Amino acid sequence: MSEDEKYSNPRDWYSTNLVGIPAWLLASSEFNDHPQALRIAGARETHRGLFRLLEEAVSRKDCAEKFRRYLDIVFELKPSNYAIEHAEIRRFRPSYLKLMEGWGFDSNSPQGAVLKGWVESRFGLTPTFHRAPLHQFPSEAWVRYLEEKYSSRFHSNSIHMQLDLLYEYCQFVIQRYGYPARDWVTLWRGVNSYDEPTMTKTKMEKGHSLVRLNNLVSFTLSRERADEFGDWILEVKVPVVKLLFFPDLLEKPVLSGEGEVLALGGEYWAKVSYA
Repeated sequence: MSEDEKYSNPRDWYSTNLVGIPAWLLASSEFNDHPQALRIAGARETHRGLFRLLEEAVSRKDCAEKFRRYLDIVFELKPSNYAIEHAEIRRFRPSYLKLMEGWGFDSNSPQGAVLKGWVESRFGLTPTFHRAPLHQFPSEAWVRYLEEKYSSRFHSNSIHMQLDLLYEYCQFVIQRYGYPARDWVTLWRGVNSYDEPTMTKTKMEKGHSLVRLNNLVSFTLSRERADEFGDWILEVKVPVVKLLFFPDLLEKPVLSGEGEVLALGGEYWAKVSYA
């Protein structure tokens, strides 16, 4: 029995979560066909003030500005006027923006490990790849992933709560404005070969295939942009409840170069074509 076959059942790996839906179900293609709203327990209740501000916003741009200012203040992401005037030296403070920027350079970076660890913690979806396949535990690949996802360089300053609020904010904007879609959004991903390391449970061939993607996945809104990242193109219909980020969500441009979308992974039926 191969390693992929040995660990092919999500129930063997997925764990408890904070959204009230079994992780194995959340990761399934059946959930994608019949999605349910997801709420991270305690996130909105702990920060009611943020969502009151968002309710008062008059546009998506206004929402983005209010979200940025709120997180800047609560998590001290920007130096205060006092600190600037008195030239105080402030230690590095991890932020959701720094994680997103790090992911944009390399999804297998330490920032990427923290993001994958947050998905694992909140949604119960275990990653399948970080620098190397994570098929066997314990292993050198798992130890490196654990070291990076818990490193104090990026795993401090309530970083999981920052990401909780980013997810809840993303879902608020989708519900309020119906952008980028109300229920499902069609996304594309370019992959390089039959042996795409971030995918399991599939051998690609033209047509429709059931693929299992890593617990956090980059897609693009444009098939043309997906062509730039691989010879094979996956076209998937993603329920909006699985989105963490889409272009123009934030006030500051992040991951905007490729029209990148971040979504929860798991099993997807994909239309596979050759670029």
